[in-house]
Amino acid sequence: MREQQPIPEHSGAFPEDAFINRELSQLSFFRRVLDLASRESTPLLERLRFLTITSTILDEFFEIRVAGLKERLRLGVDRPGPDGLSARDLLAQINREVTEITTRQYDLLENEVLPKLSERGVAIVKREDWNKTQRAWIQKYFRENVAPVLTPVSPDPSHPFPKVPNKSLNILLCLEGDDAFGRVGEYTVLPVPRCLPRVIELPVSKRKQRDRVEFILLSSLIYDNADEIFPGLRVKSFFAFRLTRHADLTVDEDEVDDLLDALKGELTGRRHGGEGVRLEVADTCPKAQVDFLCEQFGLTAADVYRVRGPVNLHRLATMAQLVDRPDLKFPSFSPAVVSASSIFETLQRRDVLLHHPFQSFSPVVELIKAAAKDPDVLAIKQTLYRTGGESPFVAALAEAARAGKEVLGVIELRARFDEAANIDIAKRLQGAGAHVVYGVVGYKTHAKLLLIVRKEADGIRRYVHLGTGNYHTGTARAYTDFSLLTSSPQICEDVHQVFLRLTCLGARPNLGAIVSAPFALHALIRDRLEAEAAEARAGRPARVIIKVNAISDPAMIEALYRASQAGVRVDLIVRSICCLKAGVPGLSDNITVRSVLGRFLEHSRVYYFHAAGEERLYLASADLMQRNLYRRVEVAFPVEQPALKARVLREGLLSYLDDTEGAWEMGPDGRYTRVKERLAEGAEAVEAQLSLLSVRAEG
Repeated sequence: MREQQPIPEHSGAFPEDAFINRELSQLSFFRRVLDLASRESTPLLERLRFLTITSTILDEFFEIRVAGLKERLRLGVDRPGPDGLSARDLLAQINREVTEITTRQYDLLENEVLPKLSERGVAIVKREDWNKTQRAWIQKYFRENVAPVLTPVSPDPSHPFPKVPNKSLNILLCLEGDDAFGRVGEYTVLPVPRCLPRVIELPVSKRKQRDRVEFILLSSLIYDNADEIFPGLRVKSFFAFRLTRHADLTVDEDEVDDLLDALKGELTGRRHGGEGVRLEVADTCPKAQVDFLCEQFGLTAADVYRVRGPVNLHRLATMAQLVDRPDLKFPSFSPAVVSASSIFETLQRRDVLLHHPFQSFSPVVELIKAAAKDPDVLAIKQTLYRTGGESPFVAALAEAARAGKEVLGVIELRARFDEAANIDIAKRLQGAGAHVVYGVVGYKTHAKLLLIVRKEADGIRRYVHLGTGNYHTGTARAYTDFSLLTSSPQICEDVHQVFLRLTCLGARPNLGAIVSAPFALHALIRDRLEAEAAEARAGRPARVIIKVNAISDPAMIEALYRASQAGVRVDLIVRSICCLKAGVPGLSDNITVRSVLGRFLEHSRVYYFHAAGEERLYLASADLMQRNLYRRVEVAFPVEQPALKARVLREGLLSYLDDTEGAWEMGPDGRYTRVKERLAEGAEAVEAQLSLLSVRAEG
């Protein structure tokens, strides 16, 4: 049986109300994302996109967090967490808060976003507004493209209730009339195949106004033509529904011989076999029909969420993709590009720091492409977590392997919801002759590392890329992250040691510059906080600034509380989950917590410590969560060159502390208020992301 790093227990030094529940903190983040959709300053198609993003993250919340709470209850485990809340209490609170969030979401959609889009020439046309010409086109489209792939099922002893896929669109119908076999059924279920588009653009010739872009929903199209599916019968009622299932994978890595094969089997079960956790139905659906569905899925009334609009709201994101209206979207931008005639020659002279998406990700892509083609490159090693199916990194690794170079891909097959893509990547690299490993049993490999070994005139030289984000060119344009490219001998040796521990047995690595989890990262942060506390107690300046996606580890929260009580000024920039309470008298007086949301998803992790004037600054792949600190392979790497350190401090931290447009601040009660609401009348708002869009190609 494998041994794992122990997770420090909550010491009990602080009261239960010092900790905010993780699930409720996450719901607070969802509300802040939803606020982006409510702002009139946000372009209309972007407002629609933020509404669909809220649906997507709510889906995952139910698939993982709510499903986990339900599993705890099923197993009879209902003990309170460090926040004092039991699983049963949490589920009741989640039900209330999600109901409020979804009500607000659909109110925004139906009463603000869609009407305003229609005024600007982009509309979803409802059935009652279809004209004769449109209806004829829709009927033809239904007969040719939709009807042939539909498979309705009327449940009876010989027709079991269909296995409804996770998050799929389905329709429950009541029919009336004489069946050819004399059968009588109360309900019919129509699963809508995923191959059909949920949003369909009407052709220009069929529109009322040729300068408009008009869409219809697939559910409306099916409803209007449902009588054709059931000849001789009348459709009495028609209600769409959507089931969310438990979607976390449960492979026991100690009991399987091949993780890849085991995960392939689990992925099928995720779509069809997970227990139901949420049922979304139209708000007009009668109780009897809702009860029927709940009975099929083993759900209760508390698991039902009634919506006033399409039940598959996230599919409306297609509209934003299809509509070419720059006036309804964020202004386009071109990231600054760091140019170098030879990336290897540049890195021999100096390190390169990139801040994405404000600076292009292309130098990182060019580095691995150059390495794949360069005859002097002997080996390439890379971790792959979320990379994308058509990744230039995978293509370059495969090319290098076919050219005879030593290539290692450490692929994290268990990257949630990217498992299928990563399995395909593993097969592709194996087919090209690369070495492929899946990391360490029991520990996800979340570190972002690329190591290149090159033979040069004066001997072997190594080059490294380390990042806070994924090797994914798409997210590099949408997420804020930092990249460091270097040929520093110490950092390159450290990365080499990390790769050794990922591929073979050995003692914990003795690293000289970077710090890794699960071994030393938590100790580094704890020790730096204690050092700052000692400085504060001695009456000297002490400051900590941390920017992460989430803070939930009780041991880290206690360490931050102790630093605050010693007089350390602690500024936390936390995108989503924060289980720490800020500004509580006697507990966290010196701690501020802010969440900054905007056009790009904040994703970089930065740790800054004043360190008696030495200013220690680390970039990292890890958040302050138990899974990151104790159950993953992560790295934090120092930025030591003064000019680069100053850039990270200015761009990655101070600019976000100055933000008044997209920033929210936590109060002592754990609730967030938007900073802009406290600005004096006439004061100009500052937006960090907007200011960083003008960043020049430094590094």
